[in-house]
Amino acid sequence: MSTQLDEYLEAEIQSLLTDGRIAELGITVHRREHQLVLGGEVESPLRRDEICRQINSRFPDVEIVCDIGITRADAPSEVEEIS
Repeated sequence: MSTQLDEYLEAEIQSLLTDGRIAELGITVHRREHQLVLGGEVESPLRRDEICRQINSRFPDVEIVCDIGITRADAPSEVEEIS
């Protein structure tokens, strides 16, 4: 059985992203042709991989593209000059 890509599936995934297990408010879900794309930024590659793993395991029949970036959390390495 194939899972239908619609606004209900998007809303279900968005709900999982914001619940207590994942708790990421900055991740978006968009339909693109026959895929769902997760976007946004998180603090580490491990966090991104865990989010993608949880969503893929919950929806194995859906093609999920994990386009989640990593936020730079380190202090700047150079001084910003303001003129």
